[in-house]
Amino acid sequence: MNYEPRAAGLAAELEQALGARAELIASSGGVFEVSVDGADVFSKRALGRFPEPGEVLDAIRGRG
Repeated sequence: MNYEPRAAGLAAELEQALGARAELIASSGGVFEVSVDGADVFSKRALGRFPEPGEVLDAIRGRG
C-alpha cells in the first residue's frame, strides 16, 4: 500500500498544529516511524498499523 499521501497529510497536520517543520524520509518495507528530538513517538513497525487521525499529534503533545 502507498502510504505517501497519508504521511504527507500527517506532516502537514503536524506543521500546522505545532508550527514546526516535519521532515519525511523515504523508506521501504512499510516502515513509518515518527520521532521528536530523537525520541520515538509512533512506530508502525511496533504497532502493525498506520496511526489514526490525531494520534501522533496527541502523542507529541503528551510528551511534555
